[in-house]
Amino acid sequence: MNEQTQPATVRVFIALAPPDHAKEELARELRPAYDTHPHVRWNRIEDWHITLAFLGELPTEIVPLLLRPLAVLAAGRRPPCLALRGSGSFDDRVLWSGIDGDLDELHTLAADVRAVVRSCGVTFEDRPLRPHLTLARARRGDRASAAEIAEGFAEFTGCRWSAERLHLVGSNVGRSRGPIHYRDVDAWALGSGNRTAS
Repeated sequence: MNEQTQPATVRVFIALAPPDHAKEELARELRPAYDTHPHVRWNRIEDWHITLAFLGELPTEIVPLLLRPLAVLAAGRRPPCLALRGSGSFDDRVLWSGIDGDLDELHTLAADVRAVVRSCGVTFEDRPLRPHLTLARARRGDRASAAEIAEGFAEFTGCRWSAERLHLVGSNVGRSRGPIHYRDVDAWALGSGNRTAS
């Protein structure tokens, strides 16, 4: 019998994701950089997200406790209207695109998400919200690539869009040597209460 064992923990975060048309618009802007900087570790476009709360490694049995409270929170919130705008780098290695639009509403949503998580008894490092999409990471020792790429689309301003769903996301970080992959544990439509298929 070939029984697959479940990991004891899962690495999770709660996020919003831009719609495909907004991601494609930014990807077109980045296309020259994909060619000039192939050595940079580019994130998969389908994995681009805005982290609202990073929970880290949680015991797998804790994750289901978050589902109902997050669904209730999402049902009562209208989608914030956002846009991708500008660029920059963290620690000279991490390339990002900034977020514009209803930032007050975005910060309030993040604060409410974090309060819901805490009410479920989950403790996590409460980092300040810096709304962004992580696009790529330069290799260790490469202190120039992220800044060079960021300079190339610093003036970028994308179309406005509504963040339609709240996502509870799991990742395989630290579980394999390959690229990082994300998967929705669950997702909920903001403002409607309709659960979206995972």
